[in-house]
Amino acid sequence: MHNKSIMALGAGLRAGDFSSVELTRAFLDRIAQYDGELNCFITLDPERALTSAAAADRLIRSGKAGPLAGIPIAHKDIFCTDGVKTSCGSRMLDNFIAPYDATVVSRLSEAGTVMLGKTNMDEFAMGSSNETSYYGVVRNPWDSSLVPGGSSGGSAASVAARLCVAATGTDTGGSIRQPAALCGITGLKPTYGRVSRYGMIAFASSLDQGGALTRSAEDAAVMLQAMAGFDHRDSTSAQEPVPDYSENLNAPLTGLKIGLPKEYFNEGLDGEVARSVELAVDEYRRLGAEAMEISLPNSELSVATYYVVAPAECSSNLSRFDGVRFGYRCQEPKDLEDLYKRSRSEGFGAEVKRRILIGTYALSAGYYDAYYLKAQQIRHLISDDFRRAFDKVDVIMGPTSPTTAFAIGEKADDPVTMYLSDIYTIAANLAGLPGISIPVRPVAGKPVGLQIIGNYFQEAKLLNVAHRLQQESDWHRALPTGY
Repeated sequence: MHNKSIMALGAGLRAGDFSSVELTRAFLDRIAQYDGELNCFITLDPERALTSAAAADRLIRSGKAGPLAGIPIAHKDIFCTDGVKTSCGSRMLDNFIAPYDATVVSRLSEAGTVMLGKTNMDEFAMGSSNETSYYGVVRNPWDSSLVPGGSSGGSAASVAARLCVAATGTDTGGSIRQPAALCGITGLKPTYGRVSRYGMIAFASSLDQGGALTRSAEDAAVMLQAMAGFDHRDSTSAQEPVPDYSENLNAPLTGLKIGLPKEYFNEGLDGEVARSVELAVDEYRRLGAEAMEISLPNSELSVATYYVVAPAECSSNLSRFDGVRFGYRCQEPKDLEDLYKRSRSEGFGAEVKRRILIGTYALSAGYYDAYYLKAQQIRHLISDDFRRAFDKVDVIMGPTSPTTAFAIGEKADDPVTMYLSDIYTIAANLAGLPGISIPVRPVAGKPVGLQIIGNYFQEAKLLNVAHRLQQESDWHRALPTGY
């Protein structure tokens, strides 16, 4: 059962071939068998999962169940879950039990999903390899010596190893798409504002966006259907109607115009990864699409821009973690200043502290105009590049990551090299655009991702384009050896 899609499992549940309780137990058994090596999960809640599964079985028997009813999923441990630890992969929140559900969690729960547990992640979503977590490194199921990507690495690895059917993630600069690429699964980052951020612990508020990690575009469409929509509790939530994301999955691609940014095929891109992307584009041509070279001239500034904007917003958002109200508190502080200093220095890891310091510096008097304001101006130029490109093309394609998964520890001591892992994904976050990564031809047994970027609120188009390739290929069906 573990190797079936959401749609196939839903059909089996409704036909009575198996129950959600049986399905949930099967996935809990797989987690017990494999997660000791992979370290995908921070928290498991088997009792709650089996209770939810029994409720889903009753809903299914009533004939009122939707496609997600009874499906075992996992949530990235950045989404608040009522009564369950929500740690953000940090010592700072190791003792935090959320008193409410994030909107993403509540909507998927209302759709009948079964939460198996909370997945491991880079601390406060700051990382590209899932090596900064307080709970240890997550390992890639394709090769346990490799990183799974980050920051949603626990979610990506758990879906790739079939420890759950689907998982939620968040994407601030590529943290859904990049781990999806390195783990050989589908990762969807919606338009900024498409999915509510209420109850999603903030890293960089103008960039963070919740999304889904799944086996296929078809599964991603079902997940997004439940997650998307306006939320009055989120001031950045978009009041845009939610279409039926599954309705046009099979629409023909004849006449589709694909843009290939010349900046995404530069000297920093691994040659074999480039070849895999080119082969996928050739397949789209065979399906009736037209591909043309375009330019996104300011995209080469995206990493530098991101690493001013994101740390500045993180330094503001993380100021609430001070040892006073909730979270980690140092032992026997001498005074209030000592409480603040030691609680934050002991509670945060090295990467988080690095970004807080960078952000505080960029926002400080005398430097705000030179760094933060300038970065926001460049951000507008990046958005303008995309707007001009979408006057000519329907979607933009390129590699998700410049390389395949790298070895654990390989880039841990070189933050700048690590930051460049997201060089092709960051621009979409700066512009607020939707993007999806899907598996294409692997290189030396390691997964490769094709990134497809769409115009604002064009998730249905992205899912259609991704799904049509997955109908013609088996790359997304590949299962890591041993799982």
